[in-house]
Amino acid sequence: MNNAREQRGQDIAKVAVLARNPNGSWLVPSMSGNGKYVVNVADGKQSCTCPDCEKGNKCKHIFAVEFAMKRETTHNADGSVTVTETVELKATKRTTYKQNWPAYNEAQTNEQDDFQQLLADLWSGIQTPPAKSPKGGRPSLSLSDATFSVVFKVYSTFSGRRFISDLRAAHADGRITRLPHFNSVLGYLDNPAMTPILERLIIESSKPLAAVESDFAIDSTGFTSSRFHRWYDHKYGSFKQEHDWVKAHFICGVKTNVVTAVDIRDRNANDIQFLPSLVEQTAKNFTMKELSADCAYGSVENFNAIDKAGAVPYVQFKTSTTGAAGGLFKKAFHYFCFNRETFLAHYHKRSNIESTVSMIKAKFRDHVRSKTDVAMKNGVLAKILCHNICCLISAFYELKIDATFWGATA
Repeated sequence: MNNAREQRGQDIAKVAVLARNPNGSWLVPSMSGNGKYVVNVADGKQSCTCPDCEKGNKCKHIFAVEFAMKRETTHNADGSVTVTETVELKATKRTTYKQNWPAYNEAQTNEQDDFQQLLADLWSGIQTPPAKSPKGGRPSLSLSDATFSVVFKVYSTFSGRRFISDLRAAHADGRITRLPHFNSVLGYLDNPAMTPILERLIIESSKPLAAVESDFAIDSTGFTSSRFHRWYDHKYGSFKQEHDWVKAHFICGVKTNVVTAVDIRDRNANDIQFLPSLVEQTAKNFTMKELSADCAYGSVENFNAIDKAGAVPYVQFKTSTTGAAGGLFKKAFHYFCFNRETFLAHYHKRSNIESTVSMIKAKFRDHVRSKTDVAMKNGVLAKILCHNICCLISAFYELKIDATFWGATA
């Protein structure tokens, strides 16, 4: 009987918010919606105010608190991370992962110089048509110069006027053949020819990390734009508006956070349909062993696509899911039900894609200034490319991995 209570307790810990009181007790919400129960597990004593515990049983609310306490992470002042794992509230294991400060400092202090060099190296494998000079107008900037300028501008996060000093230095170093006007840089984002090039560069920039990445996670995230979505609300009889946004669907490695495949779509694109193509693209360059995903990706087709790539799917299931679909989906569902602890140990790696999203948005902003569909898509692709190059720089200094592209040898 305890197994059923333990399973329900784990379900509570995953979907509900458990609050710890100053006196050490816990507030656990009732799954029926009838208030909260007070759980006390201090000094090895276990008690709960629910009717089941008053009958002498170890209730699901106590199991929920135990499950919540099994893993707590603390970020220390010196940059190290301490993971506290408590088993049955008795045996405690502490593991500290120290920050490699010398490598981190070297990566950060050299990042901008290395960024320009890696971006130029990436461009060495791209063939672009020569620039054309329109009649009676200013000569067109070459596609290579335009893309370098745009990506470098996104990396800097400066305005066009403030960024032109950095671009002038890049021109003096021979990174670009001609210096564009500051008002023209962001205008180049509206070129459809830039989209496939940025997508290729993102894939190529991830390849040097194939030696260290075998576990992956998939998710999507939105980037707001300067365009507004406006509609008439019949219920309240007034017009309403909100920022329009684009949605980035992508896969990343859980060790270096590098993005291995990406697809940019409109705000209403459903997550579930993009997994097969993203997995297929990642499998071309990486040996995939695991893929973690939330319940939005749970379908028979997606499980089969992950299995085809040679990876083990660790996909969260919805509470209403059954194994009636059969096949691999049924096997995965039974594994999820009867080996929950092992499943969660692997599924926990999915949190790294949340870190990837935070890294991109914190460093390169969570919005794009463009208003056209093409420019918004290219703007997000440029942010992800910048992120990948920064991941390569960190890997070079911390993991001693050389970044070579297009099959070149070091």
